Amino acid sequence: MLDILVVGGVGVDTIVRVPEIAIGEGDSLGVEPILDYVAHTGNGVALGCLHLGLATRFIDYIGDDEQGALVRRHYEEHGLDFRYLISPNGTSRSVNLVDAGGRRYSFYDYRHAADLRMPEAFFGPHVAEAKHVHVSIPNHTRDVLTAIPEGVTVSTDLHGWDGEAEHQKDFARRADLVTLSAARLGGDPEKAMRWIVDNGRAAVVIATDGEDGGYVLERGGSLERYRAIDPVAELGAVAEEWASWAPVDSNGAGDAFVSGLLWARGRGADLAEALDAGRVAGAYACRTKGTSTALISAELMAESLAALKK
Repeated sequence: MLDILVVGGVGVDTIVRVPEIAIGEGDSLGVEPILDYVAHTGNGVALGCLHLGLATRFIDYIGDDEQGALVRRHYEEHGLDFRYLISPNGTSRSVNLVDAGGRRYSFYDYRHAADLRMPEAFFGPHVAEAKHVHVSIPNHTRDVLTAIPEGVTVSTDLHGWDGEAEHQKDFARRADLVTLSAARLGGDPEKAMRWIVDNGRAAVVIATDGEDGGYVLERGGSLERYRAIDPVAELGAVAEEWASWAPVDSNGAGDAFVSGLLWARGRGADLAEALDAGRVAGAYACRTKGTSTALISAELMAESLAALKK
């Protein structure tokens, strides 16, 4: 039995490290080495859950191209159970600018045809083995939503939803746990979060807000704010990784947050501890260059959570 099945959301990030995310005068700028990383949302959640010790499987489309080969090699190295179909349009890609403070801006090339859908003959057997299904929001995963049986919990991440776009609404309505970014909610995250609760089945909705923490709304409750952790001050005594922590690259931090959250909820943790696990995993992901290159272990997670309770 799988602890978690992650559906959709793999691609390759080409990361360009720049002094600031702005285009200055002239037509060129010398930068650090430009590198490719296996990336995107499902990748980060799947690898994060795997390294936390969850029995994890990941399914998606990739291309019969160099990027697809990079994806396959990467998962073989990590020992991730990855099953895939070939998309004729190739593997999804992004070009991400990362500034000196680790903040990023992504140019996303979805690549797949608008009418591409993951067939039930492919995803059905995997869903049947899963205790929990995390459905990423690329359009080709849409049919999975209606095929997940009752009794199997579902999560999704709406990313930069503005609270209005139709694309994300089916995902928002179906999931039991919904995360999203507060970045495009115009300073009023409660409106979109309430819409999810009022129109769907989510017991919990979380809007992350980067270095400012985020917001959480439980069904029947009021909107609450949570803060980001201070890794050095709060966790520096736990391990050298925390004592020397500095924000280097936020690519994959949101996906790491989700993996920590799902790990904790799968262990029966209450919401407060699950948020702590998300905060810890998200912060840990920012400590190295590249997308999802710093993946916290279950052992360090447990030690870090214990330290936060002191």
